[in-house]
Amino acid sequence: MTATGRVEQLTVYPVKSLGGRDVAVAHVGPGGLAGDRAWVVVDATTGERVTVKGTPAMAGVVATGDAEADTTALTEVLGRPVRLDRAAAPQVDVAAVHLVSRAAIARAAEGEVPEGCSADDPRANVLLDLPAGEDERRWVGRTVRVGEVELVVTRTPKHCLGVYADVRTPGRVRVGDAVEVHDPRLPGP
Repeated sequence: MTATGRVEQLTVYPVKSLGGRDVAVAHVGPGGLAGDRAWVVVDATTGERVTVKGTPAMAGVVATGDAEADTTALTEVLGRPVRLDRAAAPQVDVAAVHLVSRAAIARAAEGEVPEGCSADDPRANVLLDLPAGEDERRWVGRTVRVGEVELVVTRTPKHCLGVYADVRTPGRVRVGDAVEVHDPRLPGP
């Protein structure tokens, strides 16, 4: 493993499609960060799921983790009754963990933004501070250790910044933890 950077910020999105909240420490299991995207928003009248794609105002609501308070806030913002339903499994779109570097956000601010992506809110779980010239997009297919957690970077997102990763070894991640990338020319971990 080669030391490559550090964790600058950890964000958990308790309710799918809502804004996230920063945490200092997160437990990462096979499905991602504990509590991440554990709830979904449902229209209380129709029973249909409500997402940010159809209702962009949701992105401006930051989940508190209190289902009753979040339901009240959403109902007010959306102007219709909704409820939160606990998801049977984390509601991740592609992979358990979404990582993005500060450099990727800077590139996006300069105009290098995938179609459909928000440079202002990449909705990543782990924000990385990487040295100049390091690009997480080159990690696809490699193993990355973040704190106690070992991840396998599976792909770059189609409509987002950064990379997606699956969890090989669960554990804790803290703000400030080292990020290490396995050099594929060396024996595996």
